Amino acid sequence: MKAILKYTIFILLSIAVITSISPTITFANEESASKIRITEWQLHPGNDEDNQIPPADGWITVRENEKEPVLPKGTSSMWVKIQLPAKSDSHSGLLVNKAYAQNVYAYIDGKLVYESIRDHYYDVNKFVIPLDGPINETLYIHLVNETGNIGIKGFVFGEYTSLYRNMLLNDLPDIILGAAFIFVAAIMFFCMIFLKKVHVSGWKSLSLIILSLGCLLILYSPFLYSVYEEYGFFFATGTDLSINVLFPALFFFLETIFGRGKFALVRIIKYYALSLITLSTIGLGINIVTDNAYYSIYYLLTTTLFAIGVIGGGIIFVGLLVVHSLKKQKDAIIVSIGFGIFILLAVFDMFQYYAASRNYEFIYWKWGIVCFILSLVITLGRQIVLSFEKVVTYSKQLEIFNNELQRSEKMDMISQLAASVAHEVRNPLQVTRGFLQLLEEKSISNKEKNYMLLAINELDRASEIITDFLTFAKPQLEHVTLLNIANEFKHIGSILIPLVNLQGGQLRLDIPDHLQIQGNSSKFKQAFINMIKNSIEALEGNGEIEIKGYRDDHKVVVHIKDNGIGMTETELAKLGEPYYSNKTKGTGLGLMVTFSIIEVMQGDIVFKSRKGIGTEVIITFPAA
Repeated sequence: MKAILKYTIFILLSIAVITSISPTITFANEESASKIRITEWQLHPGNDEDNQIPPADGWITVRENEKEPVLPKGTSSMWVKIQLPAKSDSHSGLLVNKAYAQNVYAYIDGKLVYESIRDHYYDVNKFVIPLDGPINETLYIHLVNETGNIGIKGFVFGEYTSLYRNMLLNDLPDIILGAAFIFVAAIMFFCMIFLKKVHVSGWKSLSLIILSLGCLLILYSPFLYSVYEEYGFFFATGTDLSINVLFPALFFFLETIFGRGKFALVRIIKYYALSLITLSTIGLGINIVTDNAYYSIYYLLTTTLFAIGVIGGGIIFVGLLVVHSLKKQKDAIIVSIGFGIFILLAVFDMFQYYAASRNYEFIYWKWGIVCFILSLVITLGRQIVLSFEKVVTYSKQLEIFNNELQRSEKMDMISQLAASVAHEVRNPLQVTRGFLQLLEEKSISNKEKNYMLLAINELDRASEIITDFLTFAKPQLEHVTLLNIANEFKHIGSILIPLVNLQGGQLRLDIPDHLQIQGNSSKFKQAFINMIKNSIEALEGNGEIEIKGYRDDHKVVVHIKDNGIGMTETELAKLGEPYYSNKTKGTGLGLMVTFSIIEVMQGDIVFKSRKGIGTEVIITFPAA
């Protein structure tokens, strides 16, 4: 899944780079020897939609670098007069870079040389008028648009084939980018079958966003309307449907990533988007059935509602993203960057649209969309990866929990068995020891005395094991007092230092006087004597045992570190298990008792060891 996300981002970035450097027609190219830019023409606004004869007077001169004149209110048609340059090329043409009109007619000497009639309301035109034979004539262009969005600009005179090819190449990046989006969406829909149910919602909504944007980029481009003019109605209808899908899919995705938001504002916007798509689809169906009889009402209503939704939703989400970004949430920061770029470019396009009296084609928003889509893909990828990591973490924690549960059950069974056996065996042992002592005192032979002493020592050893059993079975602290750690370790050191010296090692204590915990002094000593004795027995030659303590927030931490023989990971994992010991005569009960005592004192114990290097024990208690 990580690879799919990486490839998706790579494809989007590659397409963005390719389309940004693709060949386009520019006015710099148009100033070559084979092309002549028309820098001056004349306009005549009106409402004579059916008139085929240009007016005789009242023309307004327009120059390329000057601001276009403001058209009278209610203008629904316009005549354009262009003086063509003298040229004897039989394959000449005039490129009209932008013409905003539903119907376009071009005349020379009263003869119709170009015509474009649309049965839909996509009014962005880009075309090349063929001009045959010697040219030194006046060209009249008649524009008609019922919506009032009317205008024309960008005239280039030159060889027809070259102009037509460059016109198509100029719009080709939109087609490439849109096709790339659709391709990515198709891959994502296919990959959805491999996702877990929890990820399907976000993945599906993001796929719909990318799909609708791809369709929008293709269907809004003048390329299709120039090449396949007879299918313009279907392209315009597809554009409306793409917008209808995009709006709710976007809010579905954002709700998946960031939740419902405060006061459920995200969900409210989502339902608003669903209502808008329902209303728009119904209105679109009515217009199709009635041959666009109510298009002006449909256009005004849906455009207004869409603008309200975009502005309101944008404000809500910007606020939401700011709040989450201030909390340093990476997903919010990533989406904020992409969404911010998209909003800025979209607002700039809308500003240009209204500043030019709607005589403007939206061009910058698509690059904002690329940035926004990339941020959404990255965010969704992070969500899936984090979710996977959580599953792995939960699995590890569950395994640890199960191991602890099994160990706890084993310890409970052993505790019950130990308590019952210890009580039943201790009394017979004491009686037997007493009789052996009497026999040893009355014995005359040294050989018999040695036998008796050996038997008494073994009985004492058995009694110590039984005492360990009882301590393990009932580790409750009988007398809990305030313990000074330094004083306790001084007493422990006085007991164990001679044993360390006998082994040829050293014991170093570094315990501050201010460390205090709640516990039982005898149990505390028993636990640490067991651990330190293990370190002493692990020393080889001139070994060293270092014991240090310190306070960490509300905890008292004690480290016991030696440079003895150490343990392997397998041996570490078995520490504290019944009857497991690295010593020849060990029973494993000592560490079991130590674990029980520290657990009762609300402490934690961690062993770290490497074979041949040494062992470190870290014990943590709540500070008093």
